[in-house]
Amino acid sequence: MHDWNIWLTRWAEAGLVDADTATRIRSYEQRHASSSKLRWPVLVASAFGALMLGGGVLLFVAAHWDALSPTVRFLLVLTLVGGFHVAGAFFGERSPGLSSALHAVGTVALGAGIGLAGQIFNLDEHWPSGVLLWAVGAGAAWFVLRQAPQAALLATLVPAWLLAEWSDVLRATDDARAIRVSAAGVFLLALTYFTLVREPRKEGWQRALFWLGGVTVLPAAILLAAAAERGWWRGDSLLLQKPALAVIGWGAALGLPLALAVAVRRLDAWPHAVAAVWTLGTLVVEQALGDVAVFVWWAIGAVGLVAWGVGEGRGERVNMGAAVFAATVVAFYFSQVMDKLGRSASLVGFGLLFLAGGWALERVRRRLVEQARGAA
Repeated sequence: MHDWNIWLTRWAEAGLVDADTATRIRSYEQRHASSSKLRWPVLVASAFGALMLGGGVLLFVAAHWDALSPTVRFLLVLTLVGGFHVAGAFFGERSPGLSSALHAVGTVALGAGIGLAGQIFNLDEHWPSGVLLWAVGAGAAWFVLRQAPQAALLATLVPAWLLAEWSDVLRATDDARAIRVSAAGVFLLALTYFTLVREPRKEGWQRALFWLGGVTVLPAAILLAAAAERGWWRGDSLLLQKPALAVIGWGAALGLPLALAVAVRRLDAWPHAVAAVWTLGTLVVEQALGDVAVFVWWAIGAVGLVAWGVGEGRGERVNMGAAVFAATVVAFYFSQVMDKLGRSASLVGFGLLFLAGGWALERVRRRLVEQARGAA
């Protein structure tokens, strides 16, 4: 049981273990535990080694694929998918980090195995079903193993399957505005992953979703901003012609992230509903109020994320909100101010913006981060 500290805290809060005993247990484990300073290099080495191992095996198979019979191909696919999980089970007690990496490679190999099996048997079916099968496999792996990489894969594959279904439905159309549904859903889901938990410590699947959301929320915000451009509003819309399709698409894009937030945060999920309303506003504010209002709207969203972080004691939300605010100011300068100045004046103004604005923003950011840590 590698997350013993969480359970110890839970037992102490329930009165099953008194505070003195819990303190002595923690002291004992800290004295006898291996050094944590070398833990992250070992984890990085395990992940990199597992990645190189999987890549080398796949390259070897690809080089000799044409020379193999269909029977040998299928047996090789089964061996690749099951072999990594068997190796992960073997190292389960000996090296938990290596075991987790091997199990993750096994789940990744499942996706390749599904695709190769379809090629071996010349299957011509609904292609998003392959992604669905891969997601089901990742869900089964997470249910059995309860490891963070499996949770990250599941949290990635389920949205990938929904996006694949949506793109397949709209494949025969020229409705460019339908990308707004995908952009809104991806952004809200990334934001939900990033802000799902409010406890000081994040373990297991919570840590996996937190990092997944932290990595994807800025690219998802850029995608949302691009989808909200006025050019997407030109022409006839398939979603207006088929209201049922629009209800399904927008219901999944807005409802699924909110449902996940409600399932985890209960009544504390109301900021996610506000975020959904803000996301919808992002898609219409330019057409309704003009270009300048877009930057004001993004600044409001950044300030809201900062306030959310301060209120729940989450410094990373303050940092993310400050980054979005800074990017909004820079984008406003480039699009609305720089082209109205001369070449030298625009460069001078840009330099002053970076120096003075960066200094002021950093001071405010540090103060808010300290306030958030004090509220945690």
